[in-house]
Amino acid sequence: MTTTPVTDHLAVARRYAASPQDWPFAPRFNPYHRWYHRLASVAGGEVWILSWLPGQGTDLHDHGGSAGAFLVVSGVLTEATLTATTTTDRLSRRGYATGQGRSFGRRHIHQITNAGTEPAVSVHVYSPALRAMTRYEIAGGRLAVTAVERAGADW
Repeated sequence: MTTTPVTDHLAVARRYAASPQDWPFAPRFNPYHRWYHRLASVAGGEVWILSWLPGQGTDLHDHGGSAGAFLVVSGVLTEATLTATTTTDRLSRRGYATGQGRSFGRRHIHQITNAGTEPAVSVHVYSPALRAMTRYEIAGGRLAVTAVERAGADW
């Protein structure tokens, strides 16, 4: 039997987000760092649940060649995406409220933050499953790698 890899990542995220009562665990909120836990394996990928207290967020990062999507289950999250020109790299921001999300390709670089005043929960889908993430910063107006993290070793 052949399993078809995930192609509509946002549809998978919506399906899991629609039934939080069916999740085998409840999201947790940690005052010291963002909480995350893998929810499920899907054909050629995986589904994660993340929780975000106000002020918590990620570094600027990619997904190691995985495409994916995220969907806000509750709260509001802000995504900063890389906008590159021939002379400078900068971040463009967009907010996502409950029920909103987006798909992204294999080369997507972004940062997600809970800039609001209420906790937030989100569902993330990746295909293929996450194996690495590269962390970045914008230094002197240009994108620079700060670290490469590997699944099973760094998270």
